[in-house]
Amino acid sequence: MARIVQKFGGTSLANIEKINNAARLVAQAVGDGHEVAVVVSAMSGTTNQLAGWAEEISDNLDPCEYDVVVSAGEQITAGLMALAIQKLNIQAQSWLGWQLPIRTDLQHARAHIEKIETEAIAGSLAQGVVAVVPGFQGVDQDNRVATLGRGGSDASAVALAASIRADLCNIYTDVDGVYTSDPRIVAKARKLDKITYEEMLELSSLGAKVLQSRAAELAMRHRVVVQVLSTFHDLPGTLLVDEDSGVEQQIVSGIAFSRDDAKITLTNIPDQPGIAAGIFGPLSQSNINVDMIVQNASGDGASADLTFTVGKNDLESAISVIEGARSSLKYAELMSDDNVTKISVVGVGMRTHAGVAATMFETLAEKGINIQVISTSEIKVSVLIAKEYTELALRSLHTAYGLDSESSSR
Repeated sequence: MARIVQKFGGTSLANIEKINNAARLVAQAVGDGHEVAVVVSAMSGTTNQLAGWAEEISDNLDPCEYDVVVSAGEQITAGLMALAIQKLNIQAQSWLGWQLPIRTDLQHARAHIEKIETEAIAGSLAQGVVAVVPGFQGVDQDNRVATLGRGGSDASAVALAASIRADLCNIYTDVDGVYTSDPRIVAKARKLDKITYEEMLELSSLGAKVLQSRAAELAMRHRVVVQVLSTFHDLPGTLLVDEDSGVEQQIVSGIAFSRDDAKITLTNIPDQPGIAAGIFGPLSQSNINVDMIVQNASGDGASADLTFTVGKNDLESAISVIEGARSSLKYAELMSDDNVTKISVVGVGMRTHAGVAATMFETLAEKGINIQVISTSEIKVSVLIAKEYTELALRSLHTAYGLDSESSSR
């Protein structure tokens, strides 16, 4: 007997028929003798509808009340799932975020889980009762509902699995695993049998939608055994593993992309100490994350151009923050562009192999694709390109790194 967390996403719970189908997967695990906790997202489209209603009422939303509204979708699904499981003659109980409770910080709409109190739910699981927990939500230090940001149900599931010491956390979705790239764009993309925690974290943070980046981070930190698999097809999924698990490592395991970035360029800023801090400090204080950064010094060494990227949703706020500090930053011009895509190649094998970046640059050059910004880490190389070249870049790089072949499944 094992203790298992099963997480179902919105597309897996889009209607009553699909909720009943998910309940049958829960029943199958119970029938195999396992203790089962279930984490559910809202039904597909529900969160968008709830957010739209809130935004229709107010342009200046109180984040606390916003969280009350948008968290309702998961609460509804949790109750429906518990009812569907009970209909199969299996004991089930829903546990809302405040009932466990799931403790979060005070960052409403993007809260982080600090602690899950598991004594009551663990006792219930030991008695054979399936626990159904709404993802995406918790309760802050003031006992107000706080949500974890879009995709937060993945983080809820992995955090719960870590807290109750689950043997396995199954993330059920509408795809059957993690692919070398988005199969909707790259027809020759292949499913990976296994992927390292670090690779999954990089791919998630760089745009891959199959698992939220915070969930991948939690899984890596707590060594939660996670499998990404399909709700609708009885096939093995992709398993997250340690780098030293004996898996043969390809140089590049996957290619991710994100259309959610925007570029900001400041021209002729003084090339002197403190200017970068004067730019990025206020952005950080406004909870605006900066990703790629490149600085080009002028010929006289007295000034420079600075280019960086922020989330597209943060572009207007970032421009406002920077313009508010124009007198101290003394830049000549602020230019912005949200018609860009970030393309990233990821693989732990890059640690021990040279030439990965060169292959990327050469491949894009051959296709006439200009690189606007470059950033690297130990296991990834990212470039910013014009959005119109997204599909061409993905397919070309996928071929260039040999990911089109059957051997890419590992």
